[in-house]
This record gives sequence, structure tokens and C-alpha cells, in this order.
Amino acid sequence: MRFLALILCLCLFAPGAHAIEINRNVDAVPEATVPPPDGAPPLPTGPDAPTSLPHLKPLAPGANNATPAAPAKLSADDLNDVARIEAYLNELKSISADFLQIDDQGNIMRGSIEIQRPGKMRVNYAPPSHDFIVADGDMVHMWDGSLKSQTNVPQSSSLADFILRDPIKLGGDVTITKFERFPSKLELTLMQTKDPGLGQLTLVFEDHPLLLRQWRVVDAQGRTTGVNLENEHMDVKFDRSIFNFLPPDFGKGGKAQ
Repeated sequence: MRFLALILCLCLFAPGAHAIEINRNVDAVPEATVPPPDGAPPLPTGPDAPTSLPHLKPLAPGANNATPAAPAKLSADDLNDVARIEAYLNELKSISADFLQIDDQGNIMRGSIEIQRPGKMRVNYAPPSHDFIVADGDMVHMWDGSLKSQTNVPQSSSLADFILRDPIKLGGDVTITKFERFPSKLELTLMQTKDPGLGQLTLVFEDHPLLLRQWRVVDAQGRTTGVNLENEHMDVKFDRSIFNFLPPDFGKGGKAQ
């Protein structure tokens, strides 16, 4: 899935046949103020800067008989940094942040994300979109505001589970396929171990101290979406009701409209 999907996001890409993609149509015009993800086109600015509205549809499933993802060759220093990253991610129990999302066509979206580990997440896209995503501990629910329809997938079948599980482990059902160290940042690329054809997720951290700043998703069709985080807050106290999925029009006539 090419949302954040936070992700983290993320549902960033889904293990197995439940992968989800977000397609976007240009619609509105907020000013872009955050640098684009590495390798993405420059962010447009000013009154003509495009944004987009997400529309959910299934991705073609990955090849179940694909060759397992090949692990990166990691040095002792790399392994130490991977251990630091794993420990950092496991310390993130409750997080809120704003995000800027850009795809490889230059389409832009903004929104906010709240995560309560284990298991809970909410993503709200900024107006004019009315789309949102809720992970309630069992299912990931995605609401398409323009179509007034929902899509649900088991949380265990999406990469959202990687971020929301407790503990997070950088191994097993995900494989580190690339690790890069820069003067002020670390980049870690993951694929599903048994079905790498579904796509890849790259996490980008500031270093000294570690801080998750960005992720990039390459989906099964080779299209890239990047997400930059802003205004992160840790150890946030959330109202539990925000992690309950309820269509916005539910109750009008006894059903979602």
C-alpha cells in the first residue's frame, strides 16, 4: 500500500495477497515546506502546488513462489546500528506526528498519524480529503471519503503489523536487504522474507540521537511513495475511541451512507 501508510505507515506494503495501493488524483493546493524523499522529484510550492486524494484498490498479489529476499551483508558496526534501531523502535510506545507524503508523480498529501503500540494506529488525511485509516488491533480499516466506502484487511497480513507489534524485530518475516550509513543519517531497507516481489520499505533515521524522520515504499509495480514526518511527539496519551473505526455517516438511516 502506497500510503504511509505510517506507515509508519503506515499498511505500507502487505505480506501475502492483501496488499493495498492508494491511487491519487490531483485536487487541491497546499504549500509544500518539507524536503522531498531521497530520489523523489522536487516538491512544488506556491499556489499551483498539487495535492491528491487517495483511492484504495487491491494491488496484484506478489508471487508466492518468489525467491526469498537476500539479506544484506552487514559488518559488525552495521549490526550494532541495527540493534540500536530495533531498540529505538521498541521504545516508541505512543507517537503522534504530522506527515507530508509525495509519490513519484509529484502528488502531495498531508495529514496526521497517531500510534499506540501494541496494535493501534490512526491516520487522518488533511482536507479537502476525508480519508482515514484505523488499525484497531485486529483489522486495518481504510475509509475512502470520495467514494464513501471502506476496505478492511487483517492487521497481521499488512506491514502495519511490523510497526504495531510488540516487540518489533528486524528479522524473521522481514529481511534487511540494504543498510547505508551517512554522516548524519542511517537508512535501512526491508522486504518481506518469503515474498520480496511485493515491494520494499526504507526507513530513514537521523542519528545522534536516533530519530525516525522518513520512510519510502516501493510497491509491487515499482512505484515509489515517500513520507516525511514533522512535529513528532512521544509518550502521548490518546483517547481510546480514536482507534475505533466508524464510517463518518454511520447512523444516518442505520447504515453508512
